[in-house]
Amino acid sequence: MICGLKEIRFESSLLFTLLLPQASSDVHDLQSREMLSSQTTAILLYQPHHQGNMAFAGKYEFEGDENYDDFVKKIGLPSDKVEMGRNCKIVTEVAQNGNDFTWTQHFPGGHTTTNTFTIGKEADMETIGGKKFKATVKMEDGKIVADFPNYRHTAEICGGKLVEISTASGVVYRRTSKRIA
Repeated sequence: MICGLKEIRFESSLLFTLLLPQASSDVHDLQSREMLSSQTTAILLYQPHHQGNMAFAGKYEFEGDENYDDFVKKIGLPSDKVEMGRNCKIVTEVAQNGNDFTWTQHFPGGHTTTNTFTIGKEADMETIGGKKFKATVKMEDGKIVADFPNYRHTAEICGGKLVEISTASGVVYRRTSKRIA
């Protein structure tokens, strides 16, 4: 008899489901329980493209941020880009097909940055400042994680909002965007 499911995640982000046998509730003595446990088997089921809480697809509008000035100073963003990004209504569009993403940010004035990537594969990327680089985007605990040239960026969906956190040498920038489509 199966009593439940337990998900197991490994560092490689592979997901397995463990089907656990259920001990009968009428097994009271220790010897019977030990015998039962030695005679039961757990079954691991590999689930290769488990999407769980990866529902990133949508359109999000800037709602607020924290620590912008300290962060952009730390990463050396040019002053024209600093002003462009300060409190502007960035609209982020995320298209997701399994582990394939197209992440587009639209800035006021018509500037757009698009990064296309597949989780776990190296991709050509671009920073907000226009620098091109290569990165392997990962999925860690439901968060998209990318190491940019001088900061680490994570993105996750919390309460229907897109929450992005960038960290550079101990300075943490947090941007929250509300879903608009």
